[in-house]
Amino acid sequence: MQFHVGSDHGGVTLLDALIAEFEEWGGESGHAVLSRTGPAVATERVDYPSIAVEVCQRVLRDRARGAADVYGLLVCGTGQGVAMTANKIPGIRAGVVADGFSAQMARAHNDANVLCLGERVLGAGLAKLLLREFIEASFEGGRHANRVELIESLTRQHGEGS
Repeated sequence: MQFHVGSDHGGVTLLDALIAEFEEWGGESGHAVLSRTGPAVATERVDYPSIAVEVCQRVLRDRARGAADVYGLLVCGTGQGVAMTANKIPGIRAGVVADGFSAQMARAHNDANVLCLGERVLGAGLAKLLLREFIEASFEGGRHANRVELIESLTRQHGEGS
């Protein structure tokens, strides 16, 4: 998997730890960070919606070009704000998780293409585990594909920005 990653000021430290984890996994895993969006330091204040939109647009652009293994990773203070923002973007299915089972199921049952985490609610060790669980899971399809299509139909039915 390849990731576009981003954080606001409330997620810089955790995002740094997760990027280091990608680097540690190295070439053996084939996982890579394609781009990073957001501040380099926690003292640089930014608005999380802008970061979430930019990361999600990159994910969608690469997927439209045929790169099905491209995902997003967003970090803010709780993960909630970036998830709410990301889920406003047609084609994005973002999940904020705080346990391994939810990280697996976000991919396996919901075909999530963006993982959202909260620096102020997770330790770095747990966040690394959640990222690993997300990466190692795969979409099961079947009845879950029908449900994902129902989610996607809401955007078509109610329009963008609903």
